[in-house]
Amino acid sequence: MIVGTWLWDEHGHHQVDDWPAALRACRAGDEGFVWIGMDEPDADELQRLAEQLHLHPLAVEDAVHGGQRAKVDVYDDDSLLVVLRPLEYDDATSSVETRELTLFVGPHHVVSVRRGGHTPLRSVRYSLDGAPGPLRATPVGALHGVLDAVVDHFVVVADELGDDLDDLERRVFTASDGRAPGGVDAAEIYRLKREVSEARRAVVPLVEPVAALARGEVAGVTKKLRPFFADVLDHLVRTEDRVGGYERSLTDILSVHLAQVSVQQNSDSRKISAWAALALVPTLIAGIYGMNFDVMPELRWHFGYPYALGLMVVVCLALWRAFKRSGWL
Repeated sequence: MIVGTWLWDEHGHHQVDDWPAALRACRAGDEGFVWIGMDEPDADELQRLAEQLHLHPLAVEDAVHGGQRAKVDVYDDDSLLVVLRPLEYDDATSSVETRELTLFVGPHHVVSVRRGGHTPLRSVRYSLDGAPGPLRATPVGALHGVLDAVVDHFVVVADELGDDLDDLERRVFTASDGRAPGGVDAAEIYRLKREVSEARRAVVPLVEPVAALARGEVAGVTKKLRPFFADVLDHLVRTEDRVGGYERSLTDILSVHLAQVSVQQNSDSRKISAWAALALVPTLIAGIYGMNFDVMPELRWHFGYPYALGLMVVVCLALWRAFKRSGWL
């Protein structure tokens, strides 16, 4: 459904109801543009809008099906299809949620299609009124504003994931609390690794399209506009480096954790073996002295029973001391 339509002209921006008339006025005067916001539209709604705006059928097909990776496609009429994967960090579950935002950018129109949750664009619309000259009240300026907002939120999500990673790393390298070394189990490491991978899938595919915008290889991006997209690219590349570093750190943390678990298991096995050896000695002595023979040392000796018990204690103490000194106990 269409959630709002806005017009940018010489008076700034304001909401309009009859956007087709506003669009015709923009085209006639060759200035200004109309922004149409849509939320979870169905195929019929998009098709009707495509007919009115003369959108490229391949771009409409991508928007209808959704689930696209982040990209920027340029069509023959100098219109753009921009697919973004905005991220949102959920503090309650420490998880990363991915949404989808599709933009149709033409000479006098911008259509934003949101899927998978609310992506706030109001601040972007207001920022266009006070944007620097080349970006003020233009479709390419709107594209820059959306890209800048999405990438800035990538940085926020990366900060949250970095805090989770620092906490996980600290607990892995602290003393065990009984569950696992540092109170961490492998499932928790895999969970954070999955969240980092989710963020990486949103960030990495966007680097090359934004780099193309920064190089001026996309229609409508003039030489004056290139530095603004280069600034967005700088933030995006730094976020990509951070997220990639998180993945490598989590791989190392998982290896350390598994090594700690293996060491702990070896220690437990040694302790079990040592106690088994301690239990074997009195069992062996008692078994020998319990055999029903007529001729046997100490069989009729008055101190035979205390002797057997003492022998058990002495040998067990000797073994216990040896295991203790070797670190098995």
